[in-house]
Amino acid sequence: MTSATAAPNSGARSQLIITLAQLLTKVFSRSNISKTLGAYLLFIIFKYRDCAYGVRRRPDLPGPRGDPLLGNTIGMLKRLRTENYQQQTENHEVKYGRCYSVSFPGVGRIINISDPEMIEHVLKGNFWAYVKGPFLRKTLEPLVGQGIFGADGEHWRWQRKLASHIFNVKSFRTYTSDVFCREANLVIDYLSTVADTEKIVDLQSIFYLFTLDSFGEIAFGQAFGCLNDPEREVEFAASFDRLNHSLSGRIISPIWKFRDWWTGNGKIVERDTKIVHEFAYNVIRKRREELANGEKAERNKDLMQLFMDGTDENGQPLSDEMLKDELINMVLAGRDTTAQALSWMFYLLHRGQTSSEIISQLTEEIDSVLNGAHPTYESTKQQKYAEACFYETLRLYPSVPQNLKLCVEDDVLPGGIRVYKGESVGWCSWAMGRLEYIWGPDAKEFKPERWLAGEKPSSSKFVSFHLGPRTCLGQQFATIEALTIISMLLQKFTFELVDPNQEPAYLPSLTLPMSTGLSVRVKRRVESAKQ
Repeated sequence: MTSATAAPNSGARSQLIITLAQLLTKVFSRSNISKTLGAYLLFIIFKYRDCAYGVRRRPDLPGPRGDPLLGNTIGMLKRLRTENYQQQTENHEVKYGRCYSVSFPGVGRIINISDPEMIEHVLKGNFWAYVKGPFLRKTLEPLVGQGIFGADGEHWRWQRKLASHIFNVKSFRTYTSDVFCREANLVIDYLSTVADTEKIVDLQSIFYLFTLDSFGEIAFGQAFGCLNDPEREVEFAASFDRLNHSLSGRIISPIWKFRDWWTGNGKIVERDTKIVHEFAYNVIRKRREELANGEKAERNKDLMQLFMDGTDENGQPLSDEMLKDELINMVLAGRDTTAQALSWMFYLLHRGQTSSEIISQLTEEIDSVLNGAHPTYESTKQQKYAEACFYETLRLYPSVPQNLKLCVEDDVLPGGIRVYKGESVGWCSWAMGRLEYIWGPDAKEFKPERWLAGEKPSSSKFVSFHLGPRTCLGQQFATIEALTIISMLLQKFTFELVDPNQEPAYLPSLTLPMSTGLSVRVKRRVESAKQ
């Protein structure tokens, strides 16, 4: 009985195997493979018909329609990088309103917002739901490494806590009366050699040298001597600038690896990374040698020493690699942003369409407050109009013109806009400063008076110094540094733009440099303040 039963079952199993084999042979014949793959491809194209591959479709959000699988990549590649912020302004102002989205392969969906209430929610109200994220860290790694700019969570918290110790009133008083004034005097010495001649000076380059020397002394006790010979290129600074520009282009480019290989830019990035890193390691080695030899035992706690004496989130001393990252991050914050803000301010003050009353009122305040003396911490607090000019500049030309955060948990923005985990939220400070629904009908005008009438604009409208827990630690530092050199220069000189009717183009970067500098002619003030 058992044998008789087994035989039919065995035959049935064999027949089933034969049938399946025939079916699979038919399905996976050459023609059917093509049909199957074609059908799958059509399905994928339909599924991602207007967004990048792998990105959730969001028909509920306005924005430029994307191409199948590529999303908005082609539109981004067609647009000149020097028109990026203008395009974002138009998108918010004319086309899509306060919120629109785009998508890119490998980057995902970016929801661009300009509404101050939404900005405050992302940067403050629901702060921990939005992070820098691994993509941004990896993309910017040659420049920021594991430093504070790309850090999240506890890794960010302990870095910020350590850095905060140097940004205090006592330090500000020392910087203003010592470092800032000393370095500004070197700028004056140089400009005095070209004043009243027809020689053209790149003022942005001078401001870069001033902030690099100043921050070098303050942050890690090393003056570069840049202003001793302003016309000599500083290798570290040149490499730092190229690296800044190159890496910023990678953020929204899904083909940056191919592009860097094809253009040879990858080798330039490698060389500049090596120069910048070696500079940082040399500073660290020099400090360790000084400490080992018992030198400068009474050294003030500069930023480098604070990090060397501190520990990481696990209680361990910082490695040289981590110290290198901190140093480079601080140079990015302390050199580039203030120098660029100063450059844009001098452009706005002296351009053809700006009323001469603004520069007159500024110099009158400087003469009245300082009476020919050097600025001090206390005097900068009295210069309300100078501060208004500086902040109005940052409103229109923010030193960090755009930013991006990754959502790590589903969220809902004010107004009911959903943000899903894995999507990014971006905002363009450059565009926000020009939007009438934020600043009124005179949004595009340079009007320092808007900072003097009543309460100052809220930080959710003016996000040049960020907002919430990541508010810029160096806001007062940058303001005092800027007002110091502005005051000292305008006591001595007047400036004339080579082309007062042409707005300088910006160089796409993590910050906002002028692409070809700020060309000026320098004149001595006829009715200078008392010396």
